[in-house]
Amino acid sequence: MDVPVLHRLALNESPYPPLPSVRRAMHRAVAQAHRYPQFHPEDLTERIAAWCGVTPDRVVVGSGSVGVALQLLRAVVEPGDSMVYAWRTFDAYPLLAGMVGAQPVAVPLPPDGTQDPTALLAALDHRTRVVVLCNPHNPTGSVVTADALAAFLRRVPPHVTVLLDEAYVEFARGADLPDAPALLDTHPNLLLLRTFSKAYGLAALRIGYALGAPGLVARIRRQQLPFGINAVAAAAVKASLRAGDELRRRVDTVVAERERLQRELAGLGWHVRPGQANSVWLATPDPVDRGAVALTAAGVQARHYPGEGLRLTVGSRAANEAVITALSAVDRQVDRR
Repeated sequence: MDVPVLHRLALNESPYPPLPSVRRAMHRAVAQAHRYPQFHPEDLTERIAAWCGVTPDRVVVGSGSVGVALQLLRAVVEPGDSMVYAWRTFDAYPLLAGMVGAQPVAVPLPPDGTQDPTALLAALDHRTRVVVLCNPHNPTGSVVTADALAAFLRRVPPHVTVLLDEAYVEFARGADLPDAPALLDTHPNLLLLRTFSKAYGLAALRIGYALGAPGLVARIRRQQLPFGINAVAAAAVKASLRAGDELRRRVDTVVAERERLQRELAGLGWHVRPGQANSVWLATPDPVDRGAVALTAAGVQARHYPGEGLRLTVGSRAANEAVITALSAVDRQVDRR
């Protein structure tokens, strides 16, 4: 008999529904559902640009950050070109490479779960058109520091676009984090990718955006689907931008729960890797496969990479307590068969 899922902690979703003010804006937009949205999302682009402190010609909006990533690949990749990324990473990247006929080049993560900029640079060649860095990284939550990112960007050839995926940047804390927007002026081959799915809790509405040099952004916009951003999603984003303080408090709560979950699991003997996303990463040689079984039996749906690791989304306090309880009962003896 299957155990019902009580806590969904597999997709790094926010544990919170949209704010009341955001829901009201969505309801108003639904009342106009018989009208088309803008042909291209110019109003939303201008709002995001003002919020980010950049000019609108540096902003492109798409169907989630993955939609913007696909627009980038369609703009810069020809069949037979290659796309380099660390692996494991966001599952969509090899799929996107296949959609545009690019050769995926997966660079293994070191044992500590960090990305290795030197190894990524070594994988670049004359066929490479895009190299991906996730910062914080998905699924491990590790961070490329400001100095490491600056050194990496200096060595990337100009014919390679750097896709810096910052889907989880709102959850990152620390003095050595990059100020990625400040790098755009000196690196016209840098595209900074962000989303409203995670910290802003709008995953179902599929809104992402990117910041880059005007020339690169113009090429990406040419791949934008007309009428591609629905009006309900646009209204939700605009309302979210007006509710910045409330959303920051929600993010702070998630960060506090992440740190508590890390401490509790470490206290149980799990080797918790440092992470700055809205998740906690557990990896082999800890018994992650047995941990996945225990979580499933407790009604907790986590992201399980068999033989590799467990990514636990930081959920509500009740969900996190269910994780702690389930993993406290796992036999942590390493299976040496």
